[in-house]
Formats: sequence, C-alpha cells, structure tokens
Amino acid sequence: MACDACFSDVFKQKIGRCKTCMWQLTVLSLIGWPTWFYLFADTPKSVNSIALFFFCCAFSGLLLLHLIVLCWRKLTGRQ
Repeated sequence: MACDACFSDVFKQKIGRCKTCMWQLTVLSLIGWPTWFYLFADTPKSVNSIALFFFCCAFSGLLLLHLIVLCWRKLTGRQ
C-alpha cells in the first residue's frame, strides 16, 4: 500500500513509519477478530473460519511488526 507520506514503496523503509497502514491494520483487526469470534468460533474447522482466522492473524501480525519497529526506531533515534 502506498500513501502520500511514504516516499518509497520499499517494505523495509515503510515498516513502522506508515501511519495510514497502521490505522488500516488496526481497523481490520478490530473488525476481524470479533467477527471471527461471533460467527466462527463454534466451528473452527470450517473453511470460512480458517480463512478469516488466518486473515486476522496476518492483520494483527503485521500491525505488531509495525509497532515493534516503530518502538525500536524511537528508542534508537532512527527516524
């Protein structure tokens, strides 16, 4: 995903800096996990349940990676 604040689409340069990506991942995680728990937690072996579960894990994992790199950049002074 490219946004106006990011000058390059290189993944290593954008991770932890792209606020648009972080907000999108936050919203997707906040929508995805309750949806999975409400609709598919009782049938965890169905295809729809597994697909939504993996999408939610991907959203949350990428958000976590963004936040870890953001904290690391703030602590080391690399902006």
